[in-house]
Amino acid sequence: MRQRRPFRVEKKSSTNKSDNKSVADIVKELKQGSSRPGDYRKQSLKINGLICAKCGREFDFNNQHLLTVHHKDGNHRHNPPDRSNWENLCVYCHDDEHSRDILGDYFSPDKKK
Repeated sequence: MRQRRPFRVEKKSSTNKSDNKSVADIVKELKQGSSRPGDYRKQSLKINGLICAKCGREFDFNNQHLLTVHHKDGNHRHNPPDRSNWENLCVYCHDDEHSRDILGDYFSPDKKK
């Protein structure tokens, strides 16, 4: 009987456009404040302030890491120019917000067994 070889996946070379940027271009982009998806946190904290929209707890420079940006529709890539999809929540309220759906599904009488 003929023995089969294990399937091999060939690695493709990266064709990412960001690999072709010069150091000067990257520095210029960072100084201007690019509109990458991760930049929404800094923008939201600046616009909405260091306060939790749910419990009202205020934060300062020392504990601002406990404040997160919650996307109201659940899509972290949906960052409209009017910033209507963001709200600042402390980590406790953010966890609570995301656990509500899980608990709701668990206790729902329509849950199939």
